[in-house]
Amino acid sequence: MTLMVSSAPSTVTRMSLVSLILALALEQLRPFDRKLLAGPVAALADFLEQHFNAGEPKHGVIAWCLAVLPLALAGWAIYAAAVWVNPLLGIAVNVAVLYATMGFRQSSHHFTAMQKALRDGDLDRARAVLSHWAGAAHPSLTSSEVSRLAIEGALVGAHRNVFGVMFWFVLLPGPSGAIAYRVAELVAEHWNVTRRDLGAFGEFSRRAFAALDWLPVRLTALAFAIVGDFEDAVYCWRTQAARWADPLAGIVIASGAGALGVRLGMPIARDGVLEDRPEMGTGDDADTAFLDSAVGLIWRALVLLVVLLGLVTFARVVG
Repeated sequence: MTLMVSSAPSTVTRMSLVSLILALALEQLRPFDRKLLAGPVAALADFLEQHFNAGEPKHGVIAWCLAVLPLALAGWAIYAAAVWVNPLLGIAVNVAVLYATMGFRQSSHHFTAMQKALRDGDLDRARAVLSHWAGAAHPSLTSSEVSRLAIEGALVGAHRNVFGVMFWFVLLPGPSGAIAYRVAELVAEHWNVTRRDLGAFGEFSRRAFAALDWLPVRLTALAFAIVGDFEDAVYCWRTQAARWADPLAGIVIASGAGALGVRLGMPIARDGVLEDRPEMGTGDDADTAFLDSAVGLIWRALVLLVVLLGLVTFARVVG
C-alpha cells in the first residue's frame, strides 16, 4: 500500500509529460480549429448572460462560475473514470483535451503567411493577413510595423495557447486545469471584448482570468529571459510591462522583446485611428529577420519547459 501511494505522484507526472508531448505532436500534424471550441463557449456565455444578467456584478460572478467550473469538473470526472478503467484511456482523455485547448498552430498560419508575404515583398498581402488576424484594418502600415504587430501577437499567442494551458494542466488534476484556463479566457474575451455593452457583468470574468494568468504569465516571461537575452528581458519586464494597456500581456511582450533585442509597441494606426502605445523592448526595429527569431525564442522556451517537466518526472521516479 505504501509503495502504491508513493508512486502515484510519479505516475501522474509521467502521464502529464506523455500527454503533453503527444498533444503537441498531434497539433503539429493537424491543427485544431479554434472556432470548434470558441463557438460553443461563446454560445454558452450568451445563454448565461441572457439568463443571469440583471445589472449587478454578483450576477456576473454566478454566470462565470456556471460557465467555467462545471466544465472543469466534468473534465476531471471523465479523466478519473478513464484512468480507473485503464491509464492509457486517461492519457487519451488528456491528449484530446490538450489538443482542443492548446497549440502553437491555432493562429500560427497567420504568422507564417505574413512571414512569406514580407519575404516576397508583398506588403499589401501582409497587411491583409494581419488585418484578418487582428480583426482591425491596417491599410497603411510599413513592413516594420507589420513585423512588430506580428511578433507581439506571436508572443502573446504562444503564452495563451501553450504556456498558460501547460501550467494549469500540470498543476490541477487531469485536464481540469487546461479546461478552466481556456474556458475562462474565452468567456472573459467574449464578455469584455466581443461584447462591450455588458459593463459590470463582465468585470468579474476579466479579473478572474487575470488571477488565473498571474503566475503563468511570469513563468512565460522567465522562460523567454532564460532562452534569450536574460538581462535585457528582465530589465524590460521590470521597467516597461506596467505601461501596456493589458499589464499581463505587457509582461509577455516586454520580456519577449528584451530577450529578442527588438523594439515593439509604439504608436500605430488601427482602422484609421492612431493608437498610442508605449515602446517595449530595446535594440533594433522589427523586420522579417526578427520574425524568425521570435519563432526560435518560443520554441526554445517550450523545449525548456518540457525538459524541466521531464526532470521533475525523472526525479520523482528515481526518488
